[in-house]
Amino acid sequence: MTHSFPLRVYYEDTDLAGIVYYANYLKFIERARTEYVRGLGIDQTALKRDEGLVFAVRRVEADYLAPAKFDDELVVLTTLDAVTGARIVMKQEVTRAGTVLFSALVTLVCLTETGHAARLPANIRLILH
Repeated sequence: MTHSFPLRVYYEDTDLAGIVYYANYLKFIERARTEYVRGLGIDQTALKRDEGLVFAVRRVEADYLAPAKFDDELVVLTTLDAVTGARIVMKQEVTRAGTVLFSALVTLVCLTETGHAARLPANIRLILH
């Protein structure tokens, strides 16, 4: 299953050259991951409140392939790549009119509120499988 998250490039997203500032792609894919997880029925606020667990990015492998510019209509595509007892790996692509501009492989881990590693709750592993 691929989740699709549309967005538009605003002036604030660009640098002096008028292209999307490289770090903003990380913000774009973060928003898309949040909506993907929400769409699966995973309530991250409840997970923190009830179980004291949060998701954190452990690793990002990113490729910048082509620039996005002011007013571009983009789509972030998110697919689940792998799930283990303690990790979630997602592939994300930022596209414009079907052309991939940015690609990333993102590894998420589950942490306690004190920052210690934790296993993914069984109900979340079940949703993701």
